[in-house]
Amino acid sequence: MQDQDTGGGKPLRRVMLKISGEALMGPQGFGLHPPTVERIAREVQSVHEMGVEICMVIGGGNIFRGLQGSAQGMERTTADYMGMLATVMNALAMQGAMESLGIHTRVISAIPMDQVCEPYIRRRAVRHLEKKRVVIFAAGTGNPYFTTDTAATLRASEMSCQAIFKGTKVDGVYDKDPEKHDDAVRYDTITYDEVLQKHLKVMDASAIALARENGLPIIVFSLDAEGGFKSILAGTGVCTRVDG
Repeated sequence: MQDQDTGGGKPLRRVMLKISGEALMGPQGFGLHPPTVERIAREVQSVHEMGVEICMVIGGGNIFRGLQGSAQGMERTTADYMGMLATVMNALAMQGAMESLGIHTRVISAIPMDQVCEPYIRRRAVRHLEKKRVVIFAAGTGNPYFTTDTAATLRASEMSCQAIFKGTKVDGVYDKDPEKHDDAVRYDTITYDEVLQKHLKVMDASAIALARENGLPIIVFSLDAEGGFKSILAGTGVCTRVDG
């Protein structure tokens, strides 16, 4: 396998891909858009074919967002559990798309639901990765009050991933919203502390702090750019690296 490097000097052999549930909506603005799910699956396939071991965490905001439900008067714990179930639905959709491409995929849920996916057992998950299966972690951490950003960072740490790839609508971290400000400046690199101090919307504060504690770099890139995921691993893509 060809070693991959994203600017940190270390070849990447196992990575976490974190995407939002909204990334699966496509142009329809809600729910699942099968052509979009298939496109993202092909992006993952292109990296899988490079020999990189891949974990995934997908949010649930395209179906139900716990914080939004809580803001509308729903009890927060119940709303968060509903959001976790939404992530399982997204994970199953992605598994179906991945396996239609011939890639063996396992959905592992923090909330046991044996009829549709496996329960989270760390050693079993590691073994799946060693067998070159794509592993999709669903249902967050299994606890309310924690986001899927935190879940992705936690699972990446447990799986000994070498980086978290955060797929977004833009090609990195900017000092202000590039969709609203023409003079927004993209960072090539930025530290965890700067992200927190400047309140940049990379991941939530708990996820950033956990990544910092475990020395886990976060690579922010555009998931909308065709071939974007592969190009970052090949060292030719545009991204922002959060570390140190």
